[in-house]
Amino acid sequence: MQESPLIGISDGPIEKKKGTFYYTNKIGGKPDPIPGISDAYHQCAVCDGILGHVVQIYCPLAASPYHRTINVFACPNPQCSGKPESWKALRSQFLESEMKQPLALQDMNGLQVKQAERSATDWCDEADDWGMEAENNEPESRSQAHTDTAQPVMDSLTAGLDVSNRLQGLCLNWPGDHAVPPTAAPTFQPFYISVVEETDLVGHDDLQHANKLLREYEEREGVAVGEIGTCEGEGAEKYEKAEAKHGDAVFSSFMKRISLCPEQVLRYSWSGSPLFIAEPPSNMNQMVPTCAQCGSPRVFEFQLMPTLVSLIRSTDLNSELVLEFGTVLVYTCRDSCWTSGLNAPVKEFLFVQADPDQKLFK
Repeated sequence: MQESPLIGISDGPIEKKKGTFYYTNKIGGKPDPIPGISDAYHQCAVCDGILGHVVQIYCPLAASPYHRTINVFACPNPQCSGKPESWKALRSQFLESEMKQPLALQDMNGLQVKQAERSATDWCDEADDWGMEAENNEPESRSQAHTDTAQPVMDSLTAGLDVSNRLQGLCLNWPGDHAVPPTAAPTFQPFYISVVEETDLVGHDDLQHANKLLREYEEREGVAVGEIGTCEGEGAEKYEKAEAKHGDAVFSSFMKRISLCPEQVLRYSWSGSPLFIAEPPSNMNQMVPTCAQCGSPRVFEFQLMPTLVSLIRSTDLNSELVLEFGTVLVYTCRDSCWTSGLNAPVKEFLFVQADPDQKLFK
């Protein structure tokens, strides 16, 4: 039985005076580096411009001792729109135990650490802290001992962040990155992300609202997708074959699924199934490369949704930064491998689909 996806929703703007951290789930703003990770600016592989920060997701896996954050970047240059080379997904991890001891005592031998097998529900149990609550609270630990020493650990993490920031000018940039002045990097307006489980949306009132949206969509697009029913049995949604005037049954099914929560900006389902907005390539499974670090297969983890497009605006009112996409799928190392002492994030794989009808989401 596949677990219900988690739905990310914009939860209000982040005020300038409010600090954010590596465990803050957010849209835009500047990325918050995990302790020990250098804070470089990332280069577009298409136009050589500097990428803007799109989303930051704190997504530790319960079977793992690591804190874990994924940052997604994209180029706002119109000529790069829709090109996967203009996007970048970076995974960062760290162990609290490594931050509690002097850097000289940390294991710098490059030991490859592989994570135990886990299910999507492992992360779901800790996912309810997305958004506003992260502003003043450190993420809950997986042990009672950490709960009893929360403040000392927070002090240690803060100190680690300070050391990392002071040393960033001494760090070598990895390929595709630049040590450029902060003003040169495009910055999108920041918003918190909160989360709900998709199954929580399937109630009587929600179904009525969802089916009303479907009727409106059918009238506008000439689509016959049927009504949404409650999940029964194993919880799998049974789609009726959609016959749209434009012949795109995949897009019609996409619209049907997201009608439960049209404002969703992100869907999270570790090792689950992505929701395609258009027919994927027949060789999609072969297109997802294995992890460049350890050779393990990559699995789907989350995707960015079309509604996010309307929130991507520059913090500079005199500048127009616009991203156009249908959905962006992020695939990550199945073992979430990490090398002790690594000071650069691990690059993961993205698949970008254009929106066949962008006007519906504006």
